[in-house]
Parts: sequence; C-alpha cells; structure tokens
Amino acid sequence: MASSWVSRLPLAVLLLVACSSSTAAATSYTVGDGSGWTTGVDYTSWAASKNFKVGDNLVFNYAKGLHTVVEVSAAEYMACTAANPLGSDSSGATTVALKTPGTHYFVCSITGHCGAGMKLAVTVGGSNSPATTPTPTTPRTSPTTPYTTPTTPTTTTPYTTPTTPYTTPTCSGGGGGTTATPGMTPFMSYPSAAGLGSAALAGFGLVWCVIVQVALLY
Repeated sequence: MASSWVSRLPLAVLLLVACSSSTAAATSYTVGDGSGWTTGVDYTSWAASKNFKVGDNLVFNYAKGLHTVVEVSAAEYMACTAANPLGSDSSGATTVALKTPGTHYFVCSITGHCGAGMKLAVTVGGSNSPATTPTPTTPRTSPTTPYTTPTTPTTTTPYTTPTTPYTTPTCSGGGGGTTATPGMTPFMSYPSAAGLGSAALAGFGLVWCVIVQVALLY
C-alpha cells in the first residue's frame, strides 16, 4: 500500500502544479477601475483596453441597493432591458467568472441607469493556457515531369534518276557487211576487179556509218 501511494505521489504533484499555474494565470478585472460600477463611465473604452480570457473574473463594485449587475443577451443589451436575465446580483460586490469564450453583456436593471452608461460588453478569447508554438510545416510539392511531344521520324526515299543504257547502233553493209564498233575504223580490203562495183557501194555505206557514229560520240 505504501509503495502504491508513493508511486502516485509524482502524479499528484504534477496536478497540483498544473492547477496552481492555471489559477495564477487567471486575471481579475475591476470594472471601471477606480470609478467602479456606476453611471457616467465609458465602459466601452474601458473594455477595449483589456484582453479577456476564459478563466478571468470581472469584479463589480457598487453601492448596494442603488445598482444591480445583470447578464443579458445581445438584443436586450442593445435595447437596455433585462426581461430575461442570464444571471443577476445586487450585493454591492459582484464577481463574475468568464467561463466561456465569446461576448458577454451586462447592464444595470435600475430604470434609466443602462441608458446613462451602465452597460458593459466584454469579448472573451481562449483559455489562459500557455501558448504553444506552431510547428512549421513544409508544403508538399508534387514533382512535375516536363511534357515532351513524341516525334515520328520522317522516312525519306532517296531520289533515283532512271537511266536508260546507251546502245550503240550498228550498221551493216549490203551483201552482209561487217558490224562497226564506235571509235574504231574497220579494216577494209580492196575487192578484186570483178566485184568492184558492189564492193565500192558496200565500202561507201560502211564509211558513212562510221562517220555518223563518230559524230554521235562527240
């Protein structure tokens, strides 16, 4: 049993320190400061200079029986009425704990006092817990791949010039002459006297053919 109690002691100490820190962080604000809760005081300017947090307290000091403290809705605050109070007190020393964030509205329910300035609106922020430092985050970036347009290689067909082989015409003389080759002069034999006429004609035709082929070569 003793060991169990000892093991729980650190936890109890931590809770005590936490409660003490929370209580120490709370602030009590005296409404109107030295003027207290009365007519003729600008409570709007007074509240604007304060930073109210959840856990803080509002302390209203006023003459008992002459004034009241009534918490009302926003609509009744604007109309200076207290037909549906959220809370009220007339003890002369009223302490209101600010338990929730948001705007809280207070008026004095004595006739004419709200219109004479006894109305207070306080905006309550978050709790008095120690502020935490936000952890910086690195924005996530999506890798981008540049878009490339695929290209199709162009197939080119080489141009070929059709060529027609050159053929050398051949000439044949009458009576079964000899075929002449361009660039060469054929060997001619002189015929006998008996065949001179036909041989002369054949030789003339062959010479003429050679001349034509030489002219075509140049």
